[in-house]
Amino acid sequence: MAGETVITVVGNLTADPELRYTQNGLPVANFTIASTPRIFDRAASEYKDGDALFLRASCWREFAEHVAGSLTKGMRVIAQGRLRQRSYQDREGNQRTAIELEVDEIGPSLRYATAQVTRAARTDGQKPAASAPAQEQWATSEPPADGGWTYGDDTPF
Repeated sequence: MAGETVITVVGNLTADPELRYTQNGLPVANFTIASTPRIFDRAASEYKDGDALFLRASCWREFAEHVAGSLTKGMRVIAQGRLRQRSYQDREGNQRTAIELEVDEIGPSLRYATAQVTRAARTDGQKPAASAPAQEQWATSEPPADGGWTYGDDTPF
């Protein structure tokens, strides 16, 4: 949507995603991504860690269940989403502001690891068209109207 702040964050999960359910039964996964920049120190001729950014993140519905079932503490992830700012009052009565990432896409980084992807089944009972093999998408159970294929003597290209 227009005017939203979309960012991409690469970092490690600080804990397993926490899957909870709202009072209406809506799944939500909450987790923290720690992103630490690496800075080259020319004087020492070595890389050093910069200040870490700890960013709270959340995702909803089936997506939340997929994240909670797939990602674990320490995994390097690439997450893209929208920054959200919310204000609240802490237990001492102080007004606080939090910035969180509402995740649209997330997955493991393959820079230092490998992954095996399994397509999730849809819960509405319909098979996604993209998951059907190409042969099934285009195959028909009826023969061509002319009774078969005909080929001319011309070169097809």
